[in-house]
Amino acid sequence: MVHRVAVIGAGPSGLTSMKACLDEGMVPTCFETSDDVGGLWKFKEVSEPNRASIYRSLTINISKEMMCYSDFPIPADYPNYMHHSKILKYFKMYAEHFKLLQHIRFQTAVKSVKQRPDFSRSAQWEVVTENREGLEEKHVFDAVICCSGHYTYPNLPLKDFPGIETFEGKYLHSWDYKGPEDMQGKRVVVIGIGNSGGDIAVETSRVAEQVYMSTRRGAWVIRQVSDNGLPVDMKYNTRFVHILFQLLPINFFNWFGENKLNAMYDHSMYALKPKHRLFSQIPVINDDLPLKILSGSVVIKPNVKEIRGSTVVFEDGSKVEKVDVIVFATGYNYDFPYLPSNAMYKSGHRVALYKHVFPPNIEHPTLAVVGFIHGLGAIMPQAEMQARWVTRVFKGLSKLPSNPAMIKAVENDTKDIEKNYIVSKLTPLQVDFVSYMDELAGAIGVRPSLLWLFFTDYALFKKVLWGPVTAYQYRLMGPGKWAGARQAIFTQFERMNQPLKTRQLPEQETSVAGRLVKMGLTVLAGGSAAYYFHTRHPDTIISLLSTLHTKVV
Repeated sequence: MVHRVAVIGAGPSGLTSMKACLDEGMVPTCFETSDDVGGLWKFKEVSEPNRASIYRSLTINISKEMMCYSDFPIPADYPNYMHHSKILKYFKMYAEHFKLLQHIRFQTAVKSVKQRPDFSRSAQWEVVTENREGLEEKHVFDAVICCSGHYTYPNLPLKDFPGIETFEGKYLHSWDYKGPEDMQGKRVVVIGIGNSGGDIAVETSRVAEQVYMSTRRGAWVIRQVSDNGLPVDMKYNTRFVHILFQLLPINFFNWFGENKLNAMYDHSMYALKPKHRLFSQIPVINDDLPLKILSGSVVIKPNVKEIRGSTVVFEDGSKVEKVDVIVFATGYNYDFPYLPSNAMYKSGHRVALYKHVFPPNIEHPTLAVVGFIHGLGAIMPQAEMQARWVTRVFKGLSKLPSNPAMIKAVENDTKDIEKNYIVSKLTPLQVDFVSYMDELAGAIGVRPSLLWLFFTDYALFKKVLWGPVTAYQYRLMGPGKWAGARQAIFTQFERMNQPLKTRQLPEQETSVAGRLVKMGLTVLAGGSAAYYFHTRHPDTIISLLSTLHTKVV
């Protein structure tokens, strides 16, 4: 029987893993190298080796209702897209509310995790830690959850850029970037067009003489602010849309989504158009980048061919002279240096885990990895779902297949994902947010049943089907059911609206789109139709839509 669990890291994955342990009656001990919770979201002015690092202005690109834990909503007055300081405050509130701090040993690094000599019988692990004074200590745990993240080891592929040793300016990885102060009046080349690269290019362009953004593949760029001002994930990440994804060919959604994005800004005209389809890779989420391109502050360039002193030469033969700074937004390597080499199963060049959580080659399922995924959606609810499943497995309430069956499943999943997505060797396997959440929820017994809700709680059924797939849906039933889940779902758009209520308007000025949102019809709230409804008999149209929606559902 698993009783004592080691949790490595007190970031968002570690916090929810501790909470899941406590929910199942286990005793967690969390080892955290820093002096505070938050992991990646704990900002420091100077990057520290072997720790994740963020820049001063970082604001999350997932809205608050879509990123919060399932039984602890983010305060209503917090902005929808939060600065890292607000996110850290939320994690601290979560830790205090569920009494997690007493289980954390700060400024303590894990040096090694290895199976005990009697592992075949005991399934236990020996964990060696080192405190800030350099003193080592050995511990024995019944199980271990690794929550050390995958933004710790910056990938700086200098060998891929001939002549970098001749560069006369300064170069750095985005891991070291804190702000644009050193870019004042300079000519900057940002290599890489991921979300960090986009943010850094936009921010530095406000003070630099010129910013060039080099991309190997291009990218689809989407806005955080969707139609009618809704957060884009609350508008489109719905269970109804997910059902459509299961029924219709993916190429239809690629076509539809790409056309919608190109209607906002033609990706070919902006030199952004990628080689891959929209849903083959996580897009860049950035509202400002297209404007910066249109204004000439950011110039999109192809991959860098070579560097000659202060000149950067691109693959199309063009070049930029007198470059002062190169920022490598080239991603991260990942590693679990404290684990023995045989603990992780390798599939090709990457670590492969059963359902992205359990090493499939270990005799007993008492080692798990939480938060080691890559998907279009916040890591917090996904890590929480993983942790809930992990602790159920530890406790013996959920069973895993045999080792050979898990290895086969891992190999098949890897092939399927690599067929459907552009997956780099630098990133964990990509997952689809709703499908993955539902899959793990099914293993736990907490996946919301639309049929059951249809017959027992029709009002809630409509919210779950048509509204955003927020984590509260996975606290409606089954183990870990939360009494506040239903109310949280019914009030999620109120919390979205709360920080926007900074100026009182007469009720009659409320837009049709806003009234549709209140009804939960987020899809119908968007597009040119909303404008038409607003100008042509809005009250009649609202009534008709409400009736139609009720009949269809």
